[in-house]
Amino acid sequence: MDVFVRRGDTLWYYSQIFNMNLQLILDSNRENPAASLSVGQRVRVPGFVAVDYRIRSGDTLWGIAASRNLSQDALFLVNPNINPNRLQVGQTIKIPQRITWRLVQGKQEYDYSTMMTDLARLERVYPFIRLPSAGNSVLGKDIPEVLIGNGSKRVHYNGSFHANEWITTPVIMTFLNDYLLSLTNQNPIRGLSMGRFYGGTQLSIVPMVNPDGVNLVLNGPPPTEPYESSVVELNNGSTDFTGWKANIRGVDLNDQFPARWELEKERNQVGPGPRDYVGERPLSEPEAIAMAELTRRRDFSRVLAFHTQGEVIYWGFENLEPPEAEPMVQEFGRVSGYQPVKTIESYAGYKDWFIQDWRRPGFTVELGFGVNPLPLSQFDEIYQESLGIFLAGLYM
Repeated sequence: MDVFVRRGDTLWYYSQIFNMNLQLILDSNRENPAASLSVGQRVRVPGFVAVDYRIRSGDTLWGIAASRNLSQDALFLVNPNINPNRLQVGQTIKIPQRITWRLVQGKQEYDYSTMMTDLARLERVYPFIRLPSAGNSVLGKDIPEVLIGNGSKRVHYNGSFHANEWITTPVIMTFLNDYLLSLTNQNPIRGLSMGRFYGGTQLSIVPMVNPDGVNLVLNGPPPTEPYESSVVELNNGSTDFTGWKANIRGVDLNDQFPARWELEKERNQVGPGPRDYVGERPLSEPEAIAMAELTRRRDFSRVLAFHTQGEVIYWGFENLEPPEAEPMVQEFGRVSGYQPVKTIESYAGYKDWFIQDWRRPGFTVELGFGVNPLPLSQFDEIYQESLGIFLAGLYM
């Protein structure tokens, strides 16, 4: 929501008027530092929208404000030219409305377009978040990263490395929305105040690592060649892509990282197709390159990669994981009911590479149970199980 600066206004004053954390307002207006406010300048207040209201007989600004638990000055801030003594029946004014509901509706087939629309809506209402690009997919789709907070602890979550595990994206997006609601409404989640995490943590989220693959599973082949034909050929002539894990070129993105990649290649001697092809070399695919470059750039303290299925959490690699990883995964298991598993015979994964190169905690979280893609009927249960992991990733 936009307000317009008057003589003597400060961002601190706006935080009091709208009962909003001052740091969230500061971070929503990075392009306009607090020290340089000028009369008439637009200031963005997060967590609110300005809705239209049509004046009725007997209305006063004081009455309108009081009925909505607002100060009268809040109305002046969004209606800078209003004359309270000359309200006209039928006149339209703006009223600040605090957002208390989710903008993300995760329990649906959640393709790339849906995610991008939701991210744009979240950025409009919560402008303290940042949406830099992590890179691009084979088909040129932007792979957005969401950044929240300014703290020294750098935590990373990602989803949809595998195309038919797309349900991880709306689960992550739902948590993102709940985190933002908690920050702006100062309501705890499971008894935890999110404000302390905002100040101490920078949370990085890549909700959809493999946008081309997710769209392939949900919407069918892309309408352009050569991929429109090649993916059907790679899928053994079938147009049923529910078993497709790979990117649009038939490379498994979670077998792309230089962490004993040669062993994974030997273990999975398959060519391009729906799953398990490791590529011609490590980091051959633009999506994997984007994730590797992002991880190097951000220097994360810990990473959690969300997959499906199995209700397990993998946390080790070649005994290179640090000592603090074990109590962390035990807490993840406690809050979710999932089973910690140290290692399996698998290499070249994102968390494997992170543990190997950084010697920091890395986890692969397998949400839900069944056959991928998991049905939306599991969404609510999966979200409640994973919510504890999302929170523990911040507080551990």
